[in-house]
Amino acid sequence: MRSRLFTPGPTQIPEAVRLAAGAMFPYHRGPAFKEIFQELQANLQYFFQTQQEVVLLTASGTGGMEACVCNLFNPGDKVIVIEGGKFGERWAELGRAYGLSVISAMPTWGDALDLEVFEGVVKATNGLTGVFCTHSETSTGGFTDVKRLAEIVHAHSEALVVVDGITSVGVLPFYFDAWGIDACVSGSQKGAMAPPGLAFVALSQRAWQKHKHSTQPRYYFDFTAAHKAAQEQGTAWTPAIATVVSLAESLRRMRANGLEFYWQHYARLASAMRAGIQALGLEIFPQVPSNALTAVKVPNGINGKAFTELLRSKYGITVAGGQGQLKGKIFRVTHMGDYDHLDMIGLMAAIEMALAELGWPVEWGRGLAAMQRAFNEQLDNAV
Repeated sequence: MRSRLFTPGPTQIPEAVRLAAGAMFPYHRGPAFKEIFQELQANLQYFFQTQQEVVLLTASGTGGMEACVCNLFNPGDKVIVIEGGKFGERWAELGRAYGLSVISAMPTWGDALDLEVFEGVVKATNGLTGVFCTHSETSTGGFTDVKRLAEIVHAHSEALVVVDGITSVGVLPFYFDAWGIDACVSGSQKGAMAPPGLAFVALSQRAWQKHKHSTQPRYYFDFTAAHKAAQEQGTAWTPAIATVVSLAESLRRMRANGLEFYWQHYARLASAMRAGIQALGLEIFPQVPSNALTAVKVPNGINGKAFTELLRSKYGITVAGGQGQLKGKIFRVTHMGDYDHLDMIGLMAAIEMALAELGWPVEWGRGLAAMQRAFNEQLDNAV
């Protein structure tokens, strides 16, 4: 039985990207790597829609998040963190670990951020130096309007806007420069459709100025070291070379197709999946869902762990369960990655069969029919 991966990271990657790593393995101080790095830097700028430098780190997305905290802030700096999910909470944990004064804005997991309330918090916070938020919260499937958030922050303060874009950049419309973002983290294993192992951080000129005055201890994650190495078309330390080569191939393909192609494609997959889920009588978990993934409430009477395990063991399909306080309460399926409408239809068929086996009253084909209608309308409109 073929195994199929539908988790919101790592995601399924194109065959050409998988093969790229084995096609060459250049010395990271040699001319071949420098050529790859130079092209990759330009394509990372395109990926973030920025003219600014993008720092490349061999690390997980969390490493990129930590790098933002230890390079851009000082102990005692007053920052607001938008929580509302496991990865929003991670910003708060990192801030406290480095001695920042963290003010938590904590919407209930799955609820949308109330921007009017947020604006009031920003106005009331004297000496605010940073706002941390998550564009697409992987743990809940929720979406935050970071464009509007950045407008609010810049209207009332000089604070840096720092964004976790790990499951949004390359997946959702995102314009680093035009939206006034100061730092944004993404990773290789999500919208970039490459293997795990690399984090990338886009930085504004304001962020670079703040970095010059940051006194936090750092070494491996030092942005100055990364910047100096990038001037020589390289990295400060030995990178994950095979992943760099794979990422270069993936971003080359994405640039050739255009980001808008991917934004629209993922929106279509997400819309059809939600139509199918709701036709089955299931509930979407977040108030405002991200097109990167769909988070679904496990129906009453169904064991969430048993459901995801049945999908894996009987149908070869791996989806993600809930994290933290949502463990056993939701399941999550990705739309980002190398998937098309037939992949989603196959996933829906397996969801119907697994739910039926566990005792949920499934009307056979109801979810599938809703998905098929949605896709058919999309394809007709695209002609």
